Amino acid sequence: MRQLITYLSFNGNCREAMLFYRDCLGGELSWQTIGDTPIAEKIPESLQHFILSASLIKDDWILMGTDMVADGELIKGNSVSILLDCVSEEEFYSCYQRLKEGGQSTQEIERTYWGVLFGGLTDRFGNQWLLKFANYDKT
Repeated sequence: MRQLITYLSFNGNCREAMLFYRDCLGGELSWQTIGDTPIAEKIPESLQHFILSASLIKDDWILMGTDMVADGELIKGNSVSILLDCVSEEEFYSCYQRLKEGGQSTQEIERTYWGVLFGGLTDRFGNQWLLKFANYDKT
């Protein structure tokens, strides 16, 4: 396996969420709306602005999203989390605070016994995030 990519589904607010994640994490964001596709003429006008596929790319990671939900409603659960392995303590705290805006902490930031700075949160879109930084001074 070359790469594992996190792919999130939204209910009409993919654009807002991906812009939020770009603002929090940085990276290059691109997307394709339904209106930009060859099937646009077959889709109701009210859905033309929905995101078919969005990609946020930074360094060697990719976060993808869509407004297209398979038959039925979107149901958010707690069975999937996005883990950010941060390269610095500054990046850790910056990402944690930005992602938590409008959301809530699920795991307060702590320096763990297993040697990492660790924290968890649910963002304002209902997605679960875990953040870690492993190279802190343990003294």
